[in-house]
Amino acid sequence: MALTDLPEGWLAAAVPLSPLVALVVLGSVMLLHRAPGERWVARWVLGSLWLSLGCAVMTAARYLSRSWSVLEVNPGPLLTRGLASLEPSLHIDGLTVTMMLLTSTLTLLLGRFSVTYLHREPGFARFFLLLALFASGMSWVVEAGSLTLLFVGWEWVGLASVLLIGFFQERASPVDAGLVALGTYRFCDLGLVVALVLLHHLMGTTQWDTLFGPRAAMSLGMAPATVLGLCLLLAAMGKSAQLPFSAWLPRAMEGPTPSSALFYGALSVHAGPYLLLRAAPLLVHAPLVRGALVLVGLLTALHATLVWRVQTDVKGALAQGVLTHLGLMFAEVGLGLYTLALVHLVAHAFLRCLQLLRAPSALRDAQARRAALRDTPAPSIARAHRLIPPRLYRLAMERFALDVLFERGGLHPITRLVHWFDERERRWAGTLEGTAPAPELPRPAEPASSNPSTGAA
Repeated sequence: MALTDLPEGWLAAAVPLSPLVALVVLGSVMLLHRAPGERWVARWVLGSLWLSLGCAVMTAARYLSRSWSVLEVNPGPLLTRGLASLEPSLHIDGLTVTMMLLTSTLTLLLGRFSVTYLHREPGFARFFLLLALFASGMSWVVEAGSLTLLFVGWEWVGLASVLLIGFFQERASPVDAGLVALGTYRFCDLGLVVALVLLHHLMGTTQWDTLFGPRAAMSLGMAPATVLGLCLLLAAMGKSAQLPFSAWLPRAMEGPTPSSALFYGALSVHAGPYLLLRAAPLLVHAPLVRGALVLVGLLTALHATLVWRVQTDVKGALAQGVLTHLGLMFAEVGLGLYTLALVHLVAHAFLRCLQLLRAPSALRDAQARRAALRDTPAPSIARAHRLIPPRLYRLAMERFALDVLFERGGLHPITRLVHWFDERERRWAGTLEGTAPAPELPRPAEPASSNPSTGAA
């Protein structure tokens, strides 16, 4: 059967399934044997991405050539419990087609770029394994016909993001940056979990067609729509690094350049605006959420603009530029400018992807120009002070202490709580087995000249 003769449902389902098959096969080979050769890994993963892009193009062509405005692909419920059910359905409309083409195109381009960029890298196969995981998860996010299936893809994208931030695991800095991103994701993804529970309790389903239609949103009432909208806003803020969860994005540049371009310039950070665009019928009946969107977006854009003007590294400056435009997208969704937000999203994804890929070369060019102009006197810093007042300039240099506040007020209490539960679990397990916990070894005596204020925590 020719590709053009396949039903639309099979074509749409092949977009996330082809990289998922590549993920399973490559992961099985890496588990059973040692890592395969670079040529085999690249051909296998890129072949699945080519197939995914071809199916996305065919689905978009059929959507544009036919009269249907929304295509629902629903094989039936997998799990049913009372009024609630889990249905792995797909929802294909104009927003889905646009994001599907964007995701498939950029993932394939970055995958081909990575073949040369990561040549002879010890983690070559691991990178492409995570690339296949991300491609499948992002496709599930944009094609999901329910919030439940979107949550599955959402978590896959977050897992791939954290593992690629800590890709260079022999150094401590990437691992710490990955843990910061993981903590942010875990906290903000509670919004999606609460939204799923509320939707199953209120309506018995999470299907887009029965959930976010005009009649369904009106039947919920303003109070439930506001609560659901705030939950989705929290999840979108974490994925798109909006205030006060912006600290992890500049540190996420510790990963390889292709993953930085794909995740934090092109696709992953734009999952937040996509979720809000998908929930636009619900936001119409929640004016409080729309006001919060505008406020959060404008504050993030203002903060990132001030910090961007004083950055000294190219990736840090690009990360703040990404935050500026993401904040503007949130404000556009809050103001009801949905078409403008979608166009802004697509254009910004392509631009930032190109800029982040170009960043290492631009840095080398800047260093060469600086070496050529070594005898030229350096420009005075007073020029920057004319643009930003001195006190504000210093705060911008420190990123308004956002990293420190987030770690002390958010990550450290959670880390201490997790360590406390781990300690209690170990003691409980030792009691059950009839073994006493290991005695604590005495600490070596500190020298008399040591400063007590600098002791270990």
